[in-house]
Amino acid sequence: MKVDHRIQLVPKIRSDEMPAALSLPASDAFACRKAPLKTELLKKLGGSDASEAAVAAALQWIADHQLPDGGWCFDHRPGPIVNGRPRISDHPGTYAQARNGATAMAVLPFLGAGHTHKEGKYGDVVKGAIDYLVGHMKPDGSMLESQGTMYAHGLASIALCEAFAMTGDTQLKAAAQDSLKFVAKAQDPVGGGWRYSPRQPGDTSVFGWQMMAIKTGDAAQVRANPVTMRLADKFLDTVQANRGSFYGYTSPGQGPSTTAIGLLCRMYMGWKKDNEALRRGVQWLSNQGPSVGNGANMYYNYYGSQVCRQYGDKVWDKWNSKMRDFLVASQSKQGPSQGSWFFAGGHGAEAGGRLYNTSLATMILEVYYRHMPIY
Repeated sequence: MKVDHRIQLVPKIRSDEMPAALSLPASDAFACRKAPLKTELLKKLGGSDASEAAVAAALQWIADHQLPDGGWCFDHRPGPIVNGRPRISDHPGTYAQARNGATAMAVLPFLGAGHTHKEGKYGDVVKGAIDYLVGHMKPDGSMLESQGTMYAHGLASIALCEAFAMTGDTQLKAAAQDSLKFVAKAQDPVGGGWRYSPRQPGDTSVFGWQMMAIKTGDAAQVRANPVTMRLADKFLDTVQANRGSFYGYTSPGQGPSTTAIGLLCRMYMGWKKDNEALRRGVQWLSNQGPSVGNGANMYYNYYGSQVCRQYGDKVWDKWNSKMRDFLVASQSKQGPSQGSWFFAGGHGAEAGGRLYNTSLATMILEVYYRHMPIY
């Protein structure tokens, strides 16, 4: 899909014409997204030709639904025009005003597969998305919008930090830094969490996206304030159960999604693989297994897949075979929705619609190489 960029904050310069002054060395933290390491990890960790074909089909569906301004909308209608008529996929999302969140969710699978605004088959698509996000950032670094809340900001910050880390494009450094400064500013100064609005007492779901933004910034050498990290650790302590094996939403509990989020954050915050609480929590997730069927909870699957993949061993082998094969089999194979997914279950499924489900499913199938192994 050819994008008519209305916002041009990243200069129109071909990657082979990029002056050295405009580019810093790309971060090795994302070397896993490019050959040969990408190919090695895909094979080693259980990816397949079928899973990669599903990723390719999904990226095409997402690209086809990019809007002329470079962004996306969870209400993906009317869709691409083919032979003078729109190809309308069913199950549009209801959060039509959360454009920053939709755009971030749409571009993350492209970045996860190794495409950037400087290289790759979908370079123009990624460039349109980055232009859109930078152009809609407020002076204080906020990406908040109607319906978008801190979810949208966290997702957008991840996208900007990934794009900067993968390319070293100095044109993006300030935007990545400002987005992370706002994450720190929006943290609850007492409890250490994040929620829908800045400085509210936190919940584990919103917390997870902000923590991933911080860790992505770390990979891009945009460091978080140590105070932010100490407060974040404090928040996890307040929602953990069984000494850190399980996690609740705003208080101690044992929800599948929140436990997966909490464990992944603990991994990125330094817990070792032999931590007994981590072992118990991961084993519990493994026993639960992926959520499958028409009501599959892709939010849980997204975090659960990352936890089990990072932990590895038989836990990952068991999870991956079921998760991978389910997504490959359930992807739409024909009609306007070809290459996409929709499941009615789980957090955000109806609000985000087909675009949201497709983004999460695609990133799950990229889990083999999307992030470097922790252990």
